[in-house]
Amino acid sequence: MKKKLISLMLVSAMAAAMAGCGSSVPANSVNSKDDLPGKTIGVQLGTTGDEDATTYEKENGSTVERYNKGVDAIQALKAGKIDCVVIDQQPAEKFVEKNDDLKILSDTFDPEEYAICIAKDNTELTDSFNKAIEELQKDGTIDSIISNYIGDEAGQHPYETPEGTEYPNGTLTMATNAQFEPYEYYDGDNVVGIDADISKAICDKLGYELKIEDMEFDAIITAVSSGKADFGAAGMTVTEDRLKNINFTDTYATACQVIVVRKK
Repeated sequence: MKKKLISLMLVSAMAAAMAGCGSSVPANSVNSKDDLPGKTIGVQLGTTGDEDATTYEKENGSTVERYNKGVDAIQALKAGKIDCVVIDQQPAEKFVEKNDDLKILSDTFDPEEYAICIAKDNTELTDSFNKAIEELQKDGTIDSIISNYIGDEAGQHPYETPEGTEYPNGTLTMATNAQFEPYEYYDGDNVVGIDADISKAICDKLGYELKIEDMEFDAIITAVSSGKADFGAAGMTVTEDRLKNINFTDTYATACQVIVVRKK
């Protein structure tokens, strides 16, 4: 009887310990943008989400935790270290698909435009890219690429280099941060995604081979302006601050920032 009693006590203690561990993640307290003041917000360093959250940090007493990768912010949210994550809509949707304990709030931030960054002194390349983007928009290539990653037709429109394409002009290096699905991410050892395919289509049209270099997001503009890379494509929003240091092509996609929270 004594052994049974001891066993029951041990089981009860273990159950209590497990319950205690489960309760270490606080209940969700962010249900709209109105709840952001005073909260701890997770963002990817140097992104538009970082800029939006910084406004709450400066004006509303929020705390902003900055991570090199969006996935690190998501893991911190799941662990209860932060209250929410502010991040681009399409990557947010991918994170929520893979984490059924998370959700996206209906509140969004202002719409934003994605473009490719090119060094200020390389106006010739900017002009060439703009012409290629215009042609790829008119012939439906860019819409087809985007629909291959987003929406009901995902996977049905893989980009293929036109037959007979030649590369007499050498190679262009694209700087990116391959942690931003569906815009850029790894499939095995290869960087794939919307930006990779659009950049490939542009390079095919201009007669360049494409080389992709993966790096931290906040290093991309420096890499391009210093000549380490020829251009940067990483779901990058055109902002006044960025325009001080880099030029941008015409817009090829639009998006917005959303808020990811725990379901419970």
